[in-house]
Amino acid sequence: MFANLLYAMALTLLSPVILYRMMRYGRYRRGVRQKLWGLSKAEGRSMTGGQSCIWVHAVSVGEVNLLPRLIKSLEQKTTLPIVVSTSTDTGYDLAVRHFGEHRVFFCPLDFTWAVRRTLNRLNPVQLVLAELELWPNLIHAAASIGCPTIIVNGRLSERSCRGYQKFRNLTEPIFRELHWVGCQDETSRQNFAACGTHPECLQVTGSLKFDDAPDDRDTPQVNERKEWAAVDPAHQVWVVGSTQRGEEQMAVAAFLKLRVHHPQLRLVLVPRHRERFDRVAETVVDAGLELRRRSAPHRDNSHAWESNEVILIDTIGELRHWWGVADIATVGGSFGDRGGQNMLEPAGYGCAVSFGPNTRNFKEIAERLIEAGGAQRLRNSEELTSFVERCLVEPSFAQSLGNAARQLVREHRGAANHTVEMLMFHLQQQLSPSDANIGAEQSWDDDVTRQVA
Repeated sequence: MFANLLYAMALTLLSPVILYRMMRYGRYRRGVRQKLWGLSKAEGRSMTGGQSCIWVHAVSVGEVNLLPRLIKSLEQKTTLPIVVSTSTDTGYDLAVRHFGEHRVFFCPLDFTWAVRRTLNRLNPVQLVLAELELWPNLIHAAASIGCPTIIVNGRLSERSCRGYQKFRNLTEPIFRELHWVGCQDETSRQNFAACGTHPECLQVTGSLKFDDAPDDRDTPQVNERKEWAAVDPAHQVWVVGSTQRGEEQMAVAAFLKLRVHHPQLRLVLVPRHRERFDRVAETVVDAGLELRRRSAPHRDNSHAWESNEVILIDTIGELRHWWGVADIATVGGSFGDRGGQNMLEPAGYGCAVSFGPNTRNFKEIAERLIEAGGAQRLRNSEELTSFVERCLVEPSFAQSLGNAARQLVREHRGAANHTVEMLMFHLQQQLSPSDANIGAEQSWDDDVTRQVA
């Protein structure tokens, strides 16, 4: 009840911001009923066919992108339905593209009535959370019906760990209710333990992002984008992706300076949030450059990509494939305060990868790439310009970065298989007749144990 009160207070305080964003950008409007009240009985039955299921939650696009390989492997080992929830519009749309609308829904907000209603409708045997989504009411309600909460690709930074420890009396019970955590690295394992998770419930499985990283540019998705952009073999394509405010200006300034002596350079900008697309477009035009928006109608393929033309990707869910178009890659969210974004996608393609000084969200991965000689950390706009110029004038430098990055990704694959093995192990334990928690907490359908391969 205390958590419900805190959530209600938070919603009240944030309501002006929420209403503004709803009116200005159309955010938060979709899935309101599911978020506030949970799934209806008809929705639950439609998703599961009345069977018990595995519920997987991924908050937004980055987490959703981790799931296809994982869920495909799970489906090969169990006939239990697998349903997917997400919290954002962009995450929902991407999940629908991956898994179909019939098994994707908006995760309920962490109000007791909403999470209990959804749990009752789905009757899950596992609640699987991607990375770190600690909602006390959801986790406690799942435990109360005998449904273990499992975290996959678990990541807990030292900064977040310190934050949770400041409110240890409130947060430790949540961490203690976690049934198993597959951690990305040893640092996360230690931090989960420090926050209260039982050490025997923690295991380093590696990062699913390594398994998810692409390694082949010759795909229909990448080739379609090369054709759309009219990429010429002589071009050197620089993709600056997942950017936040200020980073596009840095990229445009560097591009204006470099294109004078390097007319083969081409620039692609990919902002992270859709509400910033128009502002970024203005930045390009105000700099005196031509703008081509991805959302514009398809053009004649004979139209060349001119040296003064910047491409703006004002669509969602395409960045992964645009990294495959890039020769040089700069991962945004790292020159500002966001803490960086996933740099393994351009690394997997063998791009010459760079990012800014703030990569706290991907600390281990960034350090591994740098140590392997597969990426460079840049401090400011001057270093960004120098890095891109060196890639242009020293092809061997760019190639060495790309080769090292790709090799690192290949060496660290395997987290998905390990994670699926552990999910199946815990699922079989959960459904085993010898498990005393089953039956005492909840009466499962008689045929559930036969659904596990």
